[in-house]
Amino acid sequence: MKGWEAFRVALDALRANRLRSLLTMLGVIIGVAAVVVVVSIGAGAREQIESQVEGLGSNLILVVPGEAGQRGAPTVSRMTLADEQLLERVVGDPAAVTARLSSGERIRAGAASAFTTVHGADADMPRVFDRPLADGSYLTATDVDTRRRVAVLGSRTAEQLFADADPVGRQVTVGGTRFRVIGVLAEQGESFGVSQDDEVHIPITTAQRILGVDRVDAFAVRAPNSEVVPAVSRQLHAALKERYPDQPFSAITQTQILGVIGNILGLLTSVLAAIAGISLLVGGVGVSNIMLVSVRERTKEIGLRKALGARQRDVLAQFLVEAVLLTTIGGVLGILIGVVGSVLLDRFSPLPAAVEWWSPVVAFAVSAAVGVFFGVFPARRAGRLDPVVALRTE
Repeated sequence: MKGWEAFRVALDALRANRLRSLLTMLGVIIGVAAVVVVVSIGAGAREQIESQVEGLGSNLILVVPGEAGQRGAPTVSRMTLADEQLLERVVGDPAAVTARLSSGERIRAGAASAFTTVHGADADMPRVFDRPLADGSYLTATDVDTRRRVAVLGSRTAEQLFADADPVGRQVTVGGTRFRVIGVLAEQGESFGVSQDDEVHIPITTAQRILGVDRVDAFAVRAPNSEVVPAVSRQLHAALKERYPDQPFSAITQTQILGVIGNILGLLTSVLAAIAGISLLVGGVGVSNIMLVSVRERTKEIGLRKALGARQRDVLAQFLVEAVLLTTIGGVLGILIGVVGSVLLDRFSPLPAAVEWWSPVVAFAVSAAVGVFFGVFPARRAGRLDPVVALRTE
């Protein structure tokens, strides 16, 4: 039997039992669609996280106390503002290093109040973190040196406290101390589920005085370009270890952050895709079962074909093509449903989704392989039927 003839006979057999064929394909359709959607959600989440990390600032290195990835109680920082000059010498650009001290505080403006994150910062923060202003001006070196009581509000905090009024020039109270608002940061959105617009920036020296500390929580360093980031990271770590030999430090790059998150997302996506792929196996079992039923129903037809000269491999090819056709059609329908579902999820739900080109290809290949794997046994059984016994079967 020629390949085209086997395909035509298999297609006619499927058309003769449309409802049964559709129900048989349902498991494959669900499995393929689920795999495509799960992989798309994983890819969308990865892209969203990558954009959020890159949105923190280009070529960014975060210098923090403690060993990254180590469990246990957080390491208390011994870094101070004096260390900023050390890191500036390492980088070779004083404007590429900024210090940060953070605390959750309640901020008030008249009758309005909001609990927000207060960041002690210096004049270089907007350049290092790529944070433009929507209104007013940012902190200056003079503000930091003189411990001035001025504040820059995040867009959401400004809206909570002043609604539609212009906050620049108005007064707010942070930790019992009054501050004059000199600027409002442009809207930034969320990063890792935390709003970057729900914050207040004040001079880091003023923050240290309010909190009664002289430490710095972290330094952020902007490397000249992406090629030197690993080298600068090692130099920053070595400089601080030389000054504080008994305290561990970490210089974390964006690549390291993306690598860790990417590994976690990749593992989670693989597990979920494997779980979704179980329905493909269930669908394959259904295909095998239906093909066995089909062989039994068409025993006389098989006997007649073999009596007229059809060889065992011809009958085997006929039923194998029929099984593969069931799963490949189901695979195509599943891919269409998965792609459309992913697009709809990305557009109309909070779940990000990005269709990876390889996921439909792999899903289609697996669906075809399922057809071959689960179709071989029924096809071989049909091919081995004795034509005399088959013709006498009622």
